[in-house]
Parts: sequence; C-alpha cells; structure tokens
Amino acid sequence: MNTRAWIVFLDESGVSLLPQVRRTYAPRGRTPLLRHRLNWKRASMAGALGYHAADPDRGPRLCFHLKPGSYDTTALIKVLEQLKLFYRGERVVLVWDGLSAHWSRAMRAWVAEQDWLTLERLPAYAPELNPVELLWSSLKKRELANLAGDHLADVADATEQGIHRINRNPQLPWSFLAHTGLTIHPPTPPN
Repeated sequence: MNTRAWIVFLDESGVSLLPQVRRTYAPRGRTPLLRHRLNWKRASMAGALGYHAADPDRGPRLCFHLKPGSYDTTALIKVLEQLKLFYRGERVVLVWDGLSAHWSRAMRAWVAEQDWLTLERLPAYAPELNPVELLWSSLKKRELANLAGDHLADVADATEQGIHRINRNPQLPWSFLAHTGLTIHPPTPPN
C-alpha cells in the first residue's frame, strides 16, 4: 500500500421524508406525536472519509455528496470526479464495499484510466469495518432523528448541518476509525 496516499473509505446511504423515529423526552403524561406526510421521496448520500497514511497530523478529511434518487455507476463516477478535485492530484486508495455499481465494467474501465486512484474492496458482509457507517449512524441519530420534513431540501439542510458538526470536531472522524478496530499508520522500516 502506498504510504504517501490518502486512505479513503466511501459508502452510500439513503434518506427519505419518512422520519427516523428515535426516543425523545416529553413532559410526564404527554406522549410526543410525530406528524408527517406519508411521502416516500428518497435521496441518497455518499460520504468519503479520508485519512493520510503517512501523516496523521494532516487530519481526517470528509467529502460529502447528496442527490435525489439512488446511485448508479454513472452517478458514482461523478462522485469520484469530485473526489479527485477534493484531493487535488494526491494519491488515493479508495476502500469500499462490493456494491455492483462499485465493480461494474464501466467503473473498472473508468478507474483504469485514473493514475491517482487505487481501489480496495472491503470483505463481504463487514460494514463494521467502514468508518463511514458510523458517520451515517451519527447523522441519523442526531440531525435526522424525528425529522418530519415536507421536502427533500429539509432533509438535505439537516444533513448538511450534521456534516458541519462532524467537520468541526476533528476527533469525531478519528473515533469512527477507532471504532472499526482499523489503524492507519506508516509501516515501521525493517532493520
């Protein structure tokens, strides 16, 4: 593995106008009601958490993308093109799961033309190894919890607030990585 590269974990998740129902507090005897329109409009989020392999002092970097509908290979290639701009010519080792769009023929052809990008696959059925899963959990338990928006823009605004919260706390992305049990550090040189 290239020790001068960024190790970037990428994952997608979905949100909808149906609220993420969570526990809440209310005065005794007054059960809170969550009123919402029964609306199935959905959006998809892609998040990329990057950690520098050789210099942890550079801090984690979070790149985020939100779109109506779902991701396919073409949409994910657009996300990766934004990721390329985000890392401005630095080498990236991208770690993601086995979603068919990640490993489609079109995706592999596009990646083959990229000199800045190397792909690595997470083991099957191992979401606990992806720190971005913890990012989604954090967003859905805080900003998106009990949110009964009328429009996808309401969900997008709440999600953006959560991304800003995570970016303001540099220890939070490190805690996501630590929770996976994975470490990113340069290998010790042989004697």
